[in-house]
Amino acid sequence: MTKQPYMEADSKHEQVLRYIKSLPIGQRISVRTTAQQLEISEGTVYKAFKEAESIGLVSTRKRIGTVRIDRKRRHAVEQLTFGEVAEIVEGTLFGGTDGLHKPLLKFVIGAMELEAMLQYIAEGSLLIVGNRISVHRSALELGAGVLITGGFEPSQEMVELANERGLPILTSRHDTFTVASMINRAMYDRLIKRKIILIEDIVTFSKPADVLHAYDTIHKFHAMVRKTGDSRFPVLDDRKKVVGMMTAKDVIGVPLDYHIEKVMTRQPITIAPNITIAAAAHTMAAEGIDMLPVVDRHRKLLGVITRQEVLDAMRFAGKEPQSGETFEDLMWNGFMAVEEKETATASIIYRGKMTPQMSGTLGMVSEGLLSTLMSLAARRMVKETSKRDFLLESMTTYYIRPIQIDHEISIKPSLLEMSRKFTKLEVEVRDKQGVAAKAMMTAQMIDPY
Repeated sequence: MTKQPYMEADSKHEQVLRYIKSLPIGQRISVRTTAQQLEISEGTVYKAFKEAESIGLVSTRKRIGTVRIDRKRRHAVEQLTFGEVAEIVEGTLFGGTDGLHKPLLKFVIGAMELEAMLQYIAEGSLLIVGNRISVHRSALELGAGVLITGGFEPSQEMVELANERGLPILTSRHDTFTVASMINRAMYDRLIKRKIILIEDIVTFSKPADVLHAYDTIHKFHAMVRKTGDSRFPVLDDRKKVVGMMTAKDVIGVPLDYHIEKVMTRQPITIAPNITIAAAAHTMAAEGIDMLPVVDRHRKLLGVITRQEVLDAMRFAGKEPQSGETFEDLMWNGFMAVEEKETATASIIYRGKMTPQMSGTLGMVSEGLLSTLMSLAARRMVKETSKRDFLLESMTTYYIRPIQIDHEISIKPSLLEMSRKFTKLEVEVRDKQGVAAKAMMTAQMIDPY
């Protein structure tokens, strides 16, 4: 007889999640009031709140509390929200909870007369200003949020107006310049992070994955293979947690009436939704697998990701223009490629000048920076010569002697070996005195096909 799963018809945990989903976006909620309303213990509600936060139903922030949100796919979100700004500036919310989820389009510093300021304040903007009540009122009436700096608190009249308009009114102990710098840095970092693709950006969690259950038989596995054309499936227990993996290799010679839990691979490799696609590609290549279950922190299945989907996403990311400069971009500024024709086979070298910002503690060029420059040069050479990219596996660096600030250096990467899956490189750094550093690198190639 086939073993049947035990499933609680409507668990208290699921009741809490369903209740949260029914709330309007922007509503503030708490563990205590939810427990009282549903007549469920606070411990159970607290655990449900934690899961709701992990799947993007609520957001909990200091000085604000827990708020119902609508989580959009990360790559589609370009602006910070007012709630995120409140967290960045260590702000305290006094009113307008319903507006925390709204995007911040721009911020305006209120360091001018009101008439001049009104030209810049618009719906979706945030006014950063001190204790100027008339300015607070005008901003809220024009559809802008208000951030009061210097630790001042808003008047009760402004709190009521913020609640009426659904626009947040916040305070921060920092001065206006510091607050503006903090927000500007966060907006700049957001531009850079948009290019970093995570698993959650490419997995469709709303689409149910093809799965098996521990109580299913081998006959069910073969039926799934015929139905889907796949040969690898996650195995779930009665709580939808991933407990195993079934592949065609696992069923060789196994009778059709055997239960899957007897032959499945236990404790399979899984991946979290907030992991980068590069990390997923590295795991798949290292373990020799073509599909990974995507799970939450309780190992409940959210979806699956295939090797081909990861590689397609990495190729797409490589073609996207970079918005905002990373530290690597800043390091590489000033370097240019030069084709070296003096040797028997033409090769590419990169030349650039060592600036004072590149110095270490002893006034010489930082060893860590040199290591990064060698890695960047190797990657650029591989991209330019083979139109491919790689994931660095190991790098052994030799620092022969220090390099002076303001000296020009040349970085020469050389291919020692390259196959469809792996590559080995040697990188050499020279200044006017000769060889200063070397590195040996091995990396996994990203298959473009």
